[in-house]
Amino acid sequence: MRTRERAMKVGFIGLGNVGGKLAGSLLRNGIDLTVCDLDRDKVEAFAREGAKTGTNPAQLMRNCDAVITCLPSPAASDAVMRQMLPEISPKKIWMEMSTTDEAEVKRLGAMVIERGGAAVDCPVSGGCHRAATGNISIFVGCDRNTFDHILPFLTTMGRRVLHTGELGSASVLKVLTNYLATANLVTCCEALVVAKAAGMDLNTAYEAMKISSGTSFVHETESQVILNGSRDISFTMDLVKKDIGLFQEVADRAGVPLEINPVLIDIFQDGIDRFGPRELSPNIIRRLEEATGLDIQAPGFPPEMLDDEPEEPGYEVIPQGHPRKSAAG
Repeated sequence: MRTRERAMKVGFIGLGNVGGKLAGSLLRNGIDLTVCDLDRDKVEAFAREGAKTGTNPAQLMRNCDAVITCLPSPAASDAVMRQMLPEISPKKIWMEMSTTDEAEVKRLGAMVIERGGAAVDCPVSGGCHRAATGNISIFVGCDRNTFDHILPFLTTMGRRVLHTGELGSASVLKVLTNYLATANLVTCCEALVVAKAAGMDLNTAYEAMKISSGTSFVHETESQVILNGSRDISFTMDLVKKDIGLFQEVADRAGVPLEINPVLIDIFQDGIDRFGPRELSPNIIRRLEEATGLDIQAPGFPPEMLDDEPEEPGYEVIPQGHPRKSAAG
C-alpha cells in the first residue's frame, strides 16, 4: 500500500470500466471514499470492500471535500453537475476524469468556480490494465495551488501525473492522445492483415513490429489481444468515435484542416454500422478480415492485457524544458 495523506474525503461518481478501477485504487490505498453509480451492484461491491455509499451526486458533494466524475459522455457529466451544483461552496473540489470536450469542461467548471469551488479536468491515459494497478497516467488541468493540494491522492490513482495548465488543457491533450492511439490501432490492423496476406508468420510479424521503429504502445498492447482473438481491451467503437470526434472539434475550433482524423471517423462509423456501437474497438480489424477472407489470429498471445509493473508511488512529471513549479514559487 502506498503511504499518502488520507484526511480528504473523496466522492467518486461513475464506476465503469475505467472509473471502477480508479476508485478501486483510492480505496485500496486508504482514501476515505464514497461511491455512487446508477448500477447498484457496482456500488454494493465497493461497499463490501469498505467504501461508503451515496444515494445521489448532491449528497456526495455535500459530504465530501472532492468529488470525481468519470462518466461516458458530456451529457452525463452535465446531468450530474446539475445535481451537485447547489452543494458546491468554497473549498469544494470537482474533478472531471471523463474524456470530454474542452469547451464543456470549461463551462461546467465556470459554474463551480462561481460558487467558490475549484474545478479540475484530469482524464487518464494508458489502458484499463494500468488503471487497475494505479500505474495509469493522469493529465491535470487547473490552477497550480489546486494541483498541489490534490496531487497526494492523484498519485494513489496514477503513476505519472502531468500538470497540463489551466482548466480544459488536460481535456485537449487527452483527446489528442486518443486520436494518436486510434491512428495507431488502424495502422496496426492494416499492417497485420498485409503481413498475413503476404505470407508472413504473424508471431514473427508481431515481434518485427515490436523491435522496430514501427512499434507503439498500441501495438505492444492491442495487437496482442487482436492476435489472441479476444480483441478485449474494455473499450468500444462508440467510445472511439466519440473521442476522435472531440479531437475533430478541437481542430475545427483552432482552424486546423485535418486530413487523417476525418478518415478515422469514417472508418469507425463504418465499423459501428457493421458490428454495432458496443463492439470492442480492436475488432475494427474485422472490416479487413471480411474484405480479404483472412483470420488474423496467432497462438501464444493473452486474451486481455495485465499490467506487469508493480504498484509504486506516483509522481509529478515535469515537461522537458520547464522549471519545477510549486505553489510556493
